[in-house]
Amino acid sequence: MTEICRRLAVVGVLCVGLFAVRAASGQPRPSPPNFVLCMADDQGWGDMAYQGHPVLKTPVFDEMSRTGLRLDCFYAAAPVCSPTRASVLTGRTPNRMGAFSWGYNLRPGEVTLAEALKEGGYRTGHFGKWHLGSVRADSPVSPGNSGFDEWLSSPNFFEIDPWMSDQGKAVRLKGEGSQVIVSRALEFIRRSRDSGKPFLAVVWFGSPHAPHVGTPEDIALYPDQTPRQQRFLAEITAMDRAMGQLREGLKSAGVANNTLLWYNSDNGAIAEGSTGGLRGRKSDLYEGGLRVPALVEWPSQIRKPRASRARVGTVDLFPTLLELAGLKPGPAPLDGVSLVPLLRNEKWVRPRPLGFWDYQIPGIVTPSTPWLERLAAEQAAGRMSSANEVEPIPAAQTVGNYSTSSFPRHSAWIDGDWKLHRIEPRGQAVRWELYRLDQDEKETTDLATREPERVASMRAALESWLRSVVSSLNGADYPLH
Repeated sequence: MTEICRRLAVVGVLCVGLFAVRAASGQPRPSPPNFVLCMADDQGWGDMAYQGHPVLKTPVFDEMSRTGLRLDCFYAAAPVCSPTRASVLTGRTPNRMGAFSWGYNLRPGEVTLAEALKEGGYRTGHFGKWHLGSVRADSPVSPGNSGFDEWLSSPNFFEIDPWMSDQGKAVRLKGEGSQVIVSRALEFIRRSRDSGKPFLAVVWFGSPHAPHVGTPEDIALYPDQTPRQQRFLAEITAMDRAMGQLREGLKSAGVANNTLLWYNSDNGAIAEGSTGGLRGRKSDLYEGGLRVPALVEWPSQIRKPRASRARVGTVDLFPTLLELAGLKPGPAPLDGVSLVPLLRNEKWVRPRPLGFWDYQIPGIVTPSTPWLERLAAEQAAGRMSSANEVEPIPAAQTVGNYSTSSFPRHSAWIDGDWKLHRIEPRGQAVRWELYRLDQDEKETTDLATREPERVASMRAALESWLRSVVSSLNGADYPLH
């Protein structure tokens, strides 16, 4: 038994809930569910027609919002992309592993969702934006060395006719980027079906990240908009169409009924996008930077359409999918909780607050096309550089001696409908803001001075959590493998 298997305490099936069986009945165990996790790149909470956007065309997303589970208070773990992606794969707030900002990697020691499910008998595939490290095959944080059996991945966002890494080989593909990765994901899904194994397919779009490059057909749908806005909206519409192809592909493969299809964005709206009136945007810990669209379909279990205002987020995917697969997480601290009761439509109260921490450190440039063109040139010449030489893991991600008393920049704590902000600008005193989100989702009225006892209680909980995060950052949880 491998170390990962021991730590995850793998079990065969859950004997309760969605997969209840009677041991004495002699009936065959139900098949474990398949998982398809989709994520947009920079789509804001208001960047959906079903959210009231005045011109955007998203017919597939609109249908999903009417027929599945719509999560109206869903939070990215961070206000920028790479950290949120790390949270999906680990169930942990990204600063625990030093994924501070855009361009930062996973730590090689983290146990990923793909590794966990692979140990539990799943086939695993990644398609699209990676942005958690190098996509060279020898990198310790490539998709292949992070638990994915198959991968067609880009170091960062991508557009039309994208360069991608196909199992570590640089290839130039033809077509609109969202459709390119969905087509490859569906090939993987059909092979997985034929193998008789359940599957995890992670489909991470490169849209609608700037610079925007829409197809002429999609741009033509928005004749009354500025050219810049036309291209932005066109990318979302193309992604919407690709989601339609994915849904139809699941049906034609005969696996849709037992497949949990999950869609969300990685952070709040950019300048061209819409927060739906929420305060802040990408890079902010106010609602407009964190709250994102989220839609779930699972025909065999989510039989009636509904919307939920439960406050849940990307950190919750890891424990949720492990429970549905009949697996248990290891001893390292998780920040997410299982959403299985929410999927069952049971009465549910979140047992643990949601924490966020935007650490005071700049992002790292990760230019997809130049990196992959260099890889292609090396392959053609037969002289390969090591990933550690040309795309090393940032030094800031090594286990270090981070302060347990100073938590720079901005952190936030959502407990029920209350949200506390802790703001620590460089060289300045900490200030606190408190909002009641069920009555003030735009965070316009600071209640900190009116609610001193609540601030004190939430402050103590937030600072305890921040110390826990720093403990992980300083190496308390490692090695996990």
